[in-house]
Amino acid sequence: MFYREAGDFKTSYAADGQTFPIAFDRWRYMIVVAIGFLAIPLFITEYMANAVLIPFLIWSVIAIGLNILTGYCGQVSLGTGGFMAVGAYACYKFMTGLDVWYVSACEGGANLFFLCTGVATYSVLFELPEFNIAFSVLMGGLTTAAVGLLFGLPSLRIKGFYLAVATLAAQFFLVWLFNKWSWAYNYSASGQINAPTRELLGFEITGPTATAEVKYLFCLTILFLMAWLARNLTRGRLGRSWMAIRDMDIAAEIIGVNPLKAKLSAFAVSSFFVGVGGALFFSVYLGAVEVGEAFGIQKSFLALFMIIIGGLGSIFGSFAGAAFIVLMPVLLKNIMVGGFGWPTDIAAHFEFIILGGLIIFFLIVEPHGLAALWRTLKEKLRLWPFPH
Repeated sequence: MFYREAGDFKTSYAADGQTFPIAFDRWRYMIVVAIGFLAIPLFITEYMANAVLIPFLIWSVIAIGLNILTGYCGQVSLGTGGFMAVGAYACYKFMTGLDVWYVSACEGGANLFFLCTGVATYSVLFELPEFNIAFSVLMGGLTTAAVGLLFGLPSLRIKGFYLAVATLAAQFFLVWLFNKWSWAYNYSASGQINAPTRELLGFEITGPTATAEVKYLFCLTILFLMAWLARNLTRGRLGRSWMAIRDMDIAAEIIGVNPLKAKLSAFAVSSFFVGVGGALFFSVYLGAVEVGEAFGIQKSFLALFMIIIGGLGSIFGSFAGAAFIVLMPVLLKNIMVGGFGWPTDIAAHFEFIILGGLIIFFLIVEPHGLAALWRTLKEKLRLWPFPH
């Protein structure tokens, strides 16, 4: 009886069109946010932060970004892992001081493309100072948005399976690029990038001595801002153009929607979110990555599974899918390995079985995922005891 619209009057169009029109939903949202910012940091542990909370927050940002592109705009992408790598490496370069080099002298001549084929002497053209972690994460997202805009150009001519193959090519190309481009990892002999210690407002966010509650609050703040941004974008004029392209691009173009602007903006915004998630994944969560292991094709499929299970075209579905994908391995490990004493590889196999079965189930029974089930449950609560 507490979940009702009776007595909840609206006196303006803005009040009627707000994200949470029912007062109970608004209070529930504010309580959840208050618990996340005020209560959880008081009881958080290293295991809880590194195994559950921080991965959930980062993957939620990535899932929201992919959902903007695939769920709201209808453009299939299998290059999420590659775009995460762009955000991670861009964040690393800004954290360590972005430098640009040029060939000042060349012994042995140059070829037709003016590249030195002999012994080259390099000099620094310009070098930026080391930036804090917040600016580095932001620049990682903006750099990824520019790269996503470039790889989104094929969407103007192809779609469906062909677009998926094109973004898959971007995935392999970007991983290969960061594996071979020594400037991207500061000429490290191992080819690995390591996050240096960086502070924000006097608190260490990255580095071996950063505490769990500080890293958690930093990721939670970014997720809160990104979710707020995504919600407002999808409810505005730009979001409506994305959904028009998703439903029927030819009809959308007839009624005045610019497909060039809509598709490329979806790729740019989606890549920005994924780049921010990739920067956090490297700097705050892992601390050290190698591109082939950390940002392989499995990350692209994992993000796609999140929005399929959580629900396409839903911000809440991004949260639900990320929570499910992050919590399921931890739960299976605690039950099967910790409780029953089974080998770890058996628990990993069960994870793949359950994940594959759920994807098939949701695609057949409920294509809109957990978000649709949650909406159905709320509708039944609003109509109870007269579900008609």
